[in-house]
Order: sequence, then C-alpha cells, then structure tokens
Amino acid sequence: MVRHSVLDAWKDPRGGEIERVRLDNGQLAIEVLSLGGIIRSLWAPDSRGERANLVLGCDSLEDYLAQNAHLGAIAGRYANRIALGKLHYDGEDFQLDINQATNCLHGGHEGFNRKQWALGLLPDGVRLSLSSPDGDMGFPGNCSVQLDYRLAGNNLYVEIMAMTDRPCPVNLTQHSYFNLDGRADCLDHTVTMHARAFLRCNEAGIPTGRATTAGTPLALQDVRLGDRVQHPDLASTRGFDHCFIIDKTQDELALAAELHSPHSGRLLKLYTNQPGVQLYGANFLDGERGRQGKIYRPYQGVCLEPQLFPDAPNQPDLGKAWLMPGEIYHHISRYQFEVKD
Repeated sequence: MVRHSVLDAWKDPRGGEIERVRLDNGQLAIEVLSLGGIIRSLWAPDSRGERANLVLGCDSLEDYLAQNAHLGAIAGRYANRIALGKLHYDGEDFQLDINQATNCLHGGHEGFNRKQWALGLLPDGVRLSLSSPDGDMGFPGNCSVQLDYRLAGNNLYVEIMAMTDRPCPVNLTQHSYFNLDGRADCLDHTVTMHARAFLRCNEAGIPTGRATTAGTPLALQDVRLGDRVQHPDLASTRGFDHCFIIDKTQDELALAAELHSPHSGRLLKLYTNQPGVQLYGANFLDGERGRQGKIYRPYQGVCLEPQLFPDAPNQPDLGKAWLMPGEIYHHISRYQFEVKD
C-alpha cells in the first residue's frame, strides 16, 4: 500500500504554484515536484534498516530555478547532446536552443526540467503530464508526455510515454544524482556497468563511433569510482561522463548498472528498456545550492541516465531517434534498492 501526502505548495515567481507530493510504501519513499517532474527526495534503508535520503536536491523553488544541473528532473525533449543544435528531416532544417558549448543539451535552456507539469495521483504512485508546443526550444511538433512514478516493494518504476504530431526526436531520462551514504563525495561508491561497449566522443561530447570497454578505464565491474576518475584517458571529462551501450538483445528490461556504497551497504540496481545509460559522476557540479544552504561540489553524486544515444537524430547508425506521428515513445526503468555487506 502506498500512502500519499500532499505537502505545502511552493509559489512560482513565474506564476502559479509548484505542487509537492510524498509517496511512502513503508520501504521506499519519494517526494515529487510538479516542476520538471523532479524527484526531490528518495528514502531507502541501509544495512541497519535505517532510511535516509539518497538523492541531491534543493530546499526552495528559487534554488531549483537558479541551477543548471537538472537535479532530479526529467531531461528532454531530447536528453544528452545534439551537435550544433541542428536537426534536418525531409528537406527541412531546425535550429535548436544552444545551451552547452556548441550543443543543445537536455532540450535547451528551458527544457522539460523547468516546465510546470500537471500532477495527479495513482493508487501506487503519481502521474505527471506535459504538453510541449510546436517550436519549443526549436523542436518541431506538439509533443505530449506522460510520466509515472510508482513504488512496488523495494522498486521505483519510472515509465514515460510520449506522442508528437510532427516527426521529432524524443529522448527522455530521469536525472537524479544518487549519493548512497550521505558523504561529501561518492568516490568510495563502486559501480558496475553491464556494457561491453561505449560511445567514443569528440571534445564537444558528440559521438564519433562505438568502442569496446575492454582494456579501457570504462571497463567497470565493481570498480571504486575514486580509483578511476583521475585516469589520464578521462581527463577531458574530469572523470565519468560517458554513454554505455547496454548488453541487451530485446526491447525488455535489462540489468544495466549497479551502484554500491560500502559505508551504508546500499545497492542500487538499474533495469531499463533503453539502449544506453549515461554514467555521469557530477564532475562539473560546483556551486549549486542544495539542502540547508550547502553548496554541492564535484563527485557528490552519481547519475545513471537511461536513454537513447546522444546526437542519434543526426547519426542514424546510432539507432532510431525520430518519433513519428501515430507512434508512441515508451521508456521504462526500474530502480531496485537492496543492501549488501
């Protein structure tokens, strides 16, 4: 049974209010905002059965609006990078918003993370919906999105569906920063990526081809993050900011990644139907105001972002990224929280 608690809303200086709802099934609990589909808090037990919050977040709407780190939000209309913010389809060119170096990142300056979503209750969770108009941040077509967060035992389900009335690339991901023990950094966390390949990228973060993880610092099997982030091959990204090609053969939920803290004993297993997962070690997190006015610093969280591949709308060999009218985009991921010694 999931208990719903409606919390005091936050006034939005842009107009209206930001709704806040807490869900609790006795094992897991989350707080969700109507701003950006944000998961502001996520509580799960440690090896002693004590629950604590495991995701980075802010104490006010003003702090969320002031940061560009996508803390806990849904990134879209297209997560990750699109080169030069340019799209071309059927003889027509589209210029997207440029908000990271020469790229359109996570949908632009006013991406889905800054939108006001409609929020409603489900028996086991919440449902949020968003209508993104034609031309929003340069993207073609009216896009309708439905986002469900549901709790089941020790699992958080994230399910996203979308439709558009014009051909448009759609790629959505949940962008929580996990810190499984509450320490000042996550360098003692260990990570396993169930991927034998990753995307090589140029210095702008745009894919240039596939490569095997074998023999590289991206061969991650129960590897302590702090043992790799200073590797010379990761210098350009200051650590991990790479898209892994998940070992899967069908459109089904596959075990994609595992994150573990030896201090709390918490173990997060990510299952997804998406072909890729971006592992980001919060390398560029610096100066964002978090809870109790504390300033977040690099390596204080770990993002596991299930998604399609960056710049895939411009590189068809990376897989289908354009959503056609009449089709339904469907993303489902399961975050399973366990403990291990």
